[in-house]
Amino acid sequence: MTTNATAHLAADVVLLAEHDGELYVLLVQRGWPPFEGLWAIPGGHLDEGEDAEVAGRRELVEETGLATARLDLVGVYGAPGRDPRGRYVTWAFVARLDHMHEPTAGDDARAARWFLVDTVLASPASLAFDHHQILTDAVALVRTS
Repeated sequence: MTTNATAHLAADVVLLAEHDGELYVLLVQRGWPPFEGLWAIPGGHLDEGEDAEVAGRRELVEETGLATARLDLVGVYGAPGRDPRGRYVTWAFVARLDHMHEPTAGDDARAARWFLVDTVLASPASLAFDHHQILTDAVALVRTS
């Protein structure tokens, strides 16, 4: 049996910063389903004709008010079932800031806040979608580079 499932394209940005020797991640609280109220990595849909890195930068600014000069690709995530709305494929990027700039929640984010990475990684169910895996991979990439 053949199915014709349309894949939706997205970009996510894991934004990290150090404070007092500890690594923090910026997360946004989802404002609507799916996973309404849970925390997530900033990101969203690619616009028509938009490059994934450009979309990641745009979504980061729209949801947090913050921008970064450099994005590094963590990976492409497209496992079936990663999003209950259908088939979504996301390019995940990681960026580091020199310090924890104050975020401003915007777009579809109810809130934006810095969290201690080790605390978030210790609680996989605290993040929406497959964002725990993306965060795990991004932190591993940063810590080995």
